[in-house]
Amino acid sequence: MLDLFDKINEAAAAIRQRWERVPQVVIILGTGLGGFAAELEVEAAIEYEELPHFPKSTAIGHRGRLVCGILEGVPVIAMEGRFHFYEGYPLKQITLPIRVFRAMGAELLIQSNACGGMNPYFACGDLMVIEDHINLIGDNPLIGINDDRLGPRFPDMCEPYDLRWVDRARELARRHGMEAHKGVFVAVAGPNLETRAEYRFLRMIGADVVGMSTVPETIVAVHCGLKVIALSVITDMCLPDALKPANVEEIIRVANEAEPKLAMLIRDLVREAGSLRIA
Repeated sequence: MLDLFDKINEAAAAIRQRWERVPQVVIILGTGLGGFAAELEVEAAIEYEELPHFPKSTAIGHRGRLVCGILEGVPVIAMEGRFHFYEGYPLKQITLPIRVFRAMGAELLIQSNACGGMNPYFACGDLMVIEDHINLIGDNPLIGINDDRLGPRFPDMCEPYDLRWVDRARELARRHGMEAHKGVFVAVAGPNLETRAEYRFLRMIGADVVGMSTVPETIVAVHCGLKVIALSVITDMCLPDALKPANVEEIIRVANEAEPKLAMLIRDLVREAGSLRIA
């Protein structure tokens, strides 16, 4: 943990050499959702490989670059693709970009992901605003000696996703005639999908959807003082009594089809963040 401080500053300096603005909002674009980066007035695009200490994105549907620019008048950095534990990276490295963006001045993190729906009232293509999570990845990015320059030893997690923003996101969705559920996201390590028994277990402990990302980034965001909004696109239904083999191409197709709805909602959230100057 103690070596992170220097790595964060090195990566932040490399980004500032290409883009001098202070980002207000950071957006992480998950599986099949990378096309949203085209919504920005792009001022710089940086491949992850060009940045010190950034991993290389190897997941399907993840472009692997930072897009820096303006959205709704707000300076924004978008991660066009994220990193996952199943790719073999330690969680400290996976979440390093979050710390870099915070060091650059970011105030709000908007995450998106594709996930499996376990709540029988949800359907493929629906959006869900995450109000809470369960970490079953089997690791935590904060394990190790704590560097007090980065955050407290025992960060409080009673509200990892800002509940005012949760309610506001759902209200904004309704303005567009969209239903945005709210619910609990459970993160697992992957890369295999779950068995019927595992889906039953995950539902039993209170999860509405399941995925392989988002939670490590949220933990680190809370640790370093970023507010978090997280939006899930339900790309397949994981009902154990009606379970079908997963089709990755179909999952990406559903995510792509939901992207216009998600893009509309993210635009609105960024506009609000700019006008409210997040407290």
